[in-house]
Amino acid sequence: MANRTFDVIVIGGGPGGYGCAIRLGQLKQKVVCVEKEEVGGICLNWGCVPSKALIAASHTYEKVKVHGAGMGILTEGIKVDSNKMQDWKAGIVKKLTGGIRGLFKGNGVELLMGTARVTGPRSVEVKTAEGGTEVLEATKAIVIATGSSTIEIPTFKFDGKQVIGAREAVSLREVPKRLLVIGGGVIGLELGMVYQKLGSELTVVEATAGLLPGVDPECTAVVEKKFVKLGGKVLKNATAKGYEKNADGSLAVKVDLGGGKFDTVVTDVVLVAVGMRPNGAGLGLEEIGVKVERGFVPTDPLGRTAVDGVYAIGDVSGMPMLAHKATKEGEVIAEVIAGHKAAKDWVSIPAAIFTDPEIAVAGLSEAQAKEKGIDVRIGKFPFAALGRAMAADETEGFFKVVADKKTNQLLGVHIVGASATDLISEGALALEMHAFLEDIGLTVHPHPTLGEGMMEAAMNGLGHAIHVLNREAR
Repeated sequence: MANRTFDVIVIGGGPGGYGCAIRLGQLKQKVVCVEKEEVGGICLNWGCVPSKALIAASHTYEKVKVHGAGMGILTEGIKVDSNKMQDWKAGIVKKLTGGIRGLFKGNGVELLMGTARVTGPRSVEVKTAEGGTEVLEATKAIVIATGSSTIEIPTFKFDGKQVIGAREAVSLREVPKRLLVIGGGVIGLELGMVYQKLGSELTVVEATAGLLPGVDPECTAVVEKKFVKLGGKVLKNATAKGYEKNADGSLAVKVDLGGGKFDTVVTDVVLVAVGMRPNGAGLGLEEIGVKVERGFVPTDPLGRTAVDGVYAIGDVSGMPMLAHKATKEGEVIAEVIAGHKAAKDWVSIPAAIFTDPEIAVAGLSEAQAKEKGIDVRIGKFPFAALGRAMAADETEGFFKVVADKKTNQLLGVHIVGASATDLISEGALALEMHAFLEDIGLTVHPHPTLGEGMMEAAMNGLGHAIHVLNREAR
C-alpha cells in the first residue's frame, strides 16, 4: 500500500473532473485525477458526444433519403451500415479521450485509474485498476466530481440486449425493427429519434402530459409534430408496468394508460430513459460529515461542502445535470482552491436538446417570468421566413425572446429549429451582458444566415421586424 501526497485530489474524470484538474494544473497545483472507467466520463464515452455523432449520421441519412429528390439529389439503394457507423463513432470517442489524456500530461496532471473512497477530509483510498491499493493525501482539497448514473426501473432490469439504457443505446450494431422508449425526456427523444430515422418503428411512453417536461410547450409541439410525421407513436400520461417475452423473441410491454385502461405494445428493444441519479452515495462522504441528499452533495457558491476542504462539482452537486455546467464549475472551483477570487456566478446555464428539430433554451420561459410577476414582451420569428433556412430545407421552428415589457431587458431565449443548439450561445451572452431587445435588434447580423432570426425576433418584440408581421408596430 503506497501513500502519496498532492495539493488536490479530484475524484472523477468527466467534464467537471477533467476540467477542474486541468485548470488546477494550469494554476501550478500538484493534482491527481482518479477515474474508475475512462477519462471523459459519461459525456465523452457514451453520452453527449457519441449520441450526437449518431444523431448527425441519422439526420444526414434522413435528409438525403427523404428530402434529397426535392433538392435535385437523386439516390438509389441508400442504406445504413450500422457496424461502420458504430466504428466511426468509436473513433471520435477515442480521439477525444486521447486528447484529454494529452492535456493531463501537458498540464502536469496525474491520472490514476481506480475506484476511490474518501476516508478523511484530506485522504482518499483508491483500489487501482491493477488490483492494488493506494492512499492519497491532499494538502489543500478533495474535489468530488463523480457525476451521475442511469436510473433503472425494477420491472425493466437492464439485460444489455433487449432492455437497455443510454449506454447500450449508443452502441447498437443492429437497428431494432421496433423500439419502445420509456421516458419522453431529452435522452429518450434524442436517441429514440436516431433509430426512428434509421428505420425503427418508435413508440414513446411518457408519464406526464407532454414530451420534454419543463421545456416551453410551443417548442415541444414542433418536435412532436416531426416525431409523429416520421411515424412515431406517443403515449402520454402513461406508465410501462412490465413485459413478457413472446415465443418469437419480441417483448410484450404492458402500458397503463390511466383511467383503468391498458395497452400492450409489442417491441424488439426497450430503452429505459427515465433520468439520471447523482453518484454522491457510497463514497464515504457521510462518514466524514459531508451531507448527501438523495445522491446530491450540496455546496455553496464556492463549491464547498459542509466539511472544510471537500468540494463538489457537476451532476453530483445539483441541477442542472449538464456537461458544460460541470466544466464551468470545475474551472471556478479550481481557481477557488488555488486562492483566486472566483465563484459560481452566472445569469443562466443554457440547455441544448438534440432532437429534430433541435431545441435550445437560455434564461426564463414566458411562464416562469409571469410566475415571478413580470409583465412580459414576446418577440418571435419563424425559420420559414429565413432565406438560409429555405436554402437548407430546414424551415421548421422559430426563435422566441422573452423580455420585461417595462424595460425591454432580455429575460429568456427559446429556439426550436435547425442549429438551435449553436444559435443559443448569442442568447446566453446577451443574458450575461444584461442586454435589451434594442441591443440585439440593432446589432447587424449577416445575411443570409440562421442567426438573423435572433435579430428579427428581438425586433418583432419591439414591433419593428421587417420580414414578419408585427404584433404591435411601434
